[in-house]
Amino acid sequence: MVVTGRVQGVFFRDSCRKRARAAGVGGWVRNTEEGAVEAWFEGDQHVVEGLVAWCREGPAGARVDTVTVSRESPAGDEGFHVL
Repeated sequence: MVVTGRVQGVFFRDSCRKRARAAGVGGWVRNTEEGAVEAWFEGDQHVVEGLVAWCREGPAGARVDTVTVSRESPAGDEGFHVL
């Protein structure tokens, strides 16, 4: 998924990492050169949907304009990392 808005410099990636690890979800989150945040979540569908819902709001200080979600085949990611 890709999140646009004021999402860099507001601890979006670190907050996302903490939530994903607590939920037992695999994947990663990173900043893009365009100023967005991109994330890949793997895990139970309901848990992933909850993380996507959180990303629509983001941490305090963030302003989320758009969230673009696409479904992909699992890659087998274990653990959750900030790239």
